[in-house]
Amino acid sequence: MKQIKIADATLCRENSHFSFKEKIEIARQLEKLGVDIIEFPEIINAKADILLIKTISSFVKNSVISVAAGIGADSVDNAIASLSSAKMPQLRIELPVSPVGMEYTCHKKPDKILAHIENAIIKAKATISNIEFCAVDATRAEADFLKTAIATAINAGATSVSVCDSAANMLPDDFATFAKNIADECSVPVGVKCDNKNGLAIAQAILAVKQGVDFVKTAVDGTTVPLDVFADMIKNCGNDYGFAANIKTTELHRIVKQIRWVTSNSQNVTAAAIKTNEESAVQLDKNDDINAVSAAAAKLGYDLSEDDKAKVYEEFLRVAEKKNVGLKELEAIIASVALQVPATYSLVNYVINTGNIIPASAQITITKGDEQLQGICIGDGPIDAAFLAVEQIIGHHYELDDFQIQSVTEGKEAMGSALVKLRAGGKLYSGNGISTDIISASIRAYINAVNKIVYEEAN
Repeated sequence: MKQIKIADATLCRENSHFSFKEKIEIARQLEKLGVDIIEFPEIINAKADILLIKTISSFVKNSVISVAAGIGADSVDNAIASLSSAKMPQLRIELPVSPVGMEYTCHKKPDKILAHIENAIIKAKATISNIEFCAVDATRAEADFLKTAIATAINAGATSVSVCDSAANMLPDDFATFAKNIADECSVPVGVKCDNKNGLAIAQAILAVKQGVDFVKTAVDGTTVPLDVFADMIKNCGNDYGFAANIKTTELHRIVKQIRWVTSNSQNVTAAAIKTNEESAVQLDKNDDINAVSAAAAKLGYDLSEDDKAKVYEEFLRVAEKKNVGLKELEAIIASVALQVPATYSLVNYVINTGNIIPASAQITITKGDEQLQGICIGDGPIDAAFLAVEQIIGHHYELDDFQIQSVTEGKEAMGSALVKLRAGGKLYSGNGISTDIISASIRAYINAVNKIVYEEAN
């Protein structure tokens, strides 16, 4: 029985806006499902993206972590740096091989592309043994050039090759023959990536598998082969045709549904994060030392200074005398006592208009020194509108990593506590706000987090 590997590219979706936490959760679920390779796109923001891959590498141990590198001068170096902590690292050299792709995407002639393939793989091979060459737009490449490019990659040290029907211009049987011809001539495993714009990606992939390819690139939704449909087809047809996959089919649809929930809600600022069993299980008590508390803070994504670790631990001990401390309580402690800074921005007033027949809008006035600043925005709900108005005032967008609201007192006039976590430069900053009005608490928490970012950037 031939084992077909699945390389999932959900996290490579174009125009996706996954938060740091959502990317981690998607990777965690893909590993739990049994995906062989989890693919990440080319490093764009070196500081934040490298931190992300290193963070994910700390718990993804059973799946290969694959990071793309393209034509950029620092692309290979950044990919190598991001994979330094991965148990099973893979570096992908992704380059177009069609005439139009080389000319208009890379602005390079064929001989320059071949030289880059060779040099990039040799450079990467010095650090990482597992190298994939991904021939983008391979079905529109000139046959002789594609053959030369693949041979160049393998001779330079590539351990696998994938070919992409990026334009979706081949019918399934023709694509399967195309993939078979490449696989027959290659001394390394060959995979395929098929675009689903014509609805034929599944047929292309399964016929290519039948013809002898070794792995298929999938995704949850997106524009390539759907992970759940392909895994079902392997399960249903595999015994008759002699192939199988490592996917845990009993958990397939539950996990894909969870991932789909994350991907469909990634645009919504108030979307709740998926709560993992690992997070729920963490409980700290008064017997835990500062190292245990600091480790739990690091798990949440906070990079605390020694001074802040001491402040957090001191407050933790005060709370732990009365009750055990979970991750939510620890986050509130960090937001309350860590990195307390002078307020650059302060809330003066706000007006929120919302209802079921009008879009939510927010008008917010904030002071910066002696200056009053005002922002007006429409958003997807009152909280979203308020946060957008604050962004308009400060003239900067920060990634919203998490947003939580919880009651801290009981009764009709209960106090609400809002926790906002923003990410800037790869680092996490939390702000806390308390009010009987949850919108006021949310705005104050957001401004509190912004003040911490502004202060640290200035100093």
